[in-house]
Amino acid sequence: PPRSTLFPYTTLFRSVLNVDSEGKFEFGPRFYMLGQAAKKRSKLIHVVHPYLERINRETKLSAFLGIRSHLRTVLIDKVDSAYGVKVSSEIGMQMPALAGAAIKAMISLLDKPQADELIDHAQMTRYTPRTIVDKAAYKAEIDKVRREGFAFDEEEYIEGLVAVAAPIHVKVDHMQAAIWAVGLAQQVPPETLHGLGILLKEIAEEIDRQM
Repeated sequence: PPRSTLFPYTTLFRSVLNVDSEGKFEFGPRFYMLGQAAKKRSKLIHVVHPYLERINRETKLSAFLGIRSHLRTVLIDKVDSAYGVKVSSEIGMQMPALAGAAIKAMISLLDKPQADELIDHAQMTRYTPRTIVDKAAYKAEIDKVRREGFAFDEEEYIEGLVAVAAPIHVKVDHMQAAIWAVGLAQQVPPETLHGLGILLKEIAEEIDRQM
């Protein structure tokens, strides 16, 4: 294969392999770190999935679990709603930068200086007329999530969709996670948002105790 095809794999191998004094390859510390991270992620899915089913039963909304990848949310588990119109996404999907309620919840897990720096260097994209694109306003939103323990997306990412998220403390360095519920705006009227936020916060706290 051409060098351009091999280069990414060579770089990957060098990042997880060491060469001993005889020139032989052996797995390095990064390999074991990656393995431990994958194990923690698998445990997270195992613990959280029954709670996603509970959210689905109690709210009749689609329920999701995701982790943070810089400014994006990566979906790692879900339970689709079986009631009427459902909102679904594929496992492994990455949401756009700073899109949705889940990324707010996960950024709220960072120390305030770290969260502020992340936002300072972000490119704020307007997805709908309701998207928060002012950095000071977005920081204030994160501060509110940090105080209350849950986050909202009121048609900020996709018009007609509403989401409520709560952060999960997974006790793994550099990993932040969140659970969230998504429905059509008519399924989640504004007066129900706070109660839904409290429900997800309580469920997230139950998950925290098992992690």
